[in-house]
Amino acid sequence: MKPAALAKLCLGLPGAREEFPFGEDNSVFKVSGKMFALSPLKAKPLRISLKCEPDLAVRLRAEHPAIIPGYHLNKQHWNTVELDGSLTDDFVREMIEDSYDLVVASLPKREREKLKWVGLSQE
Repeated sequence: MKPAALAKLCLGLPGAREEFPFGEDNSVFKVSGKMFALSPLKAKPLRISLKCEPDLAVRLRAEHPAIIPGYHLNKQHWNTVELDGSLTDDFVREMIEDSYDLVVASLPKREREKLKWVGLSQE
C-alpha cells in the first residue's frame, strides 16, 4: 500500500480528519477529535499505528511479524503495523476500520448519530 492510498482510506471514513499535532511528518487521523490512526506517511518502510482491543492486539502481534506493540503509544491498546507487503491491503483496511469503530463506539450517542455510525464491521 502506498502512502496516498493509506491516507485516502483513513480519510474516507465518516467524519475523519487529518491533523498534524506531532509535527508535519506525522499524519494523525481523527474522528470527533479522537485519534484512530497515526502514520508518518513519508517514512520508509511505511507504517501505521492503530487502536485495537487488547486481547486481539496480542494475538495479531503473535501471528504477524509486521505487527508490533504501538510505537510511543499505550502498548495495551495500540499496534504499529509495518506495511511491508506481508499483509494484504484488505487486512490493513479491516484493522483501520476496527480502530475507527473502537473510537466511534466510545463517543457520546449524539456524536455517533451525527456520523450515522452503525459499525463498519457490521455493514
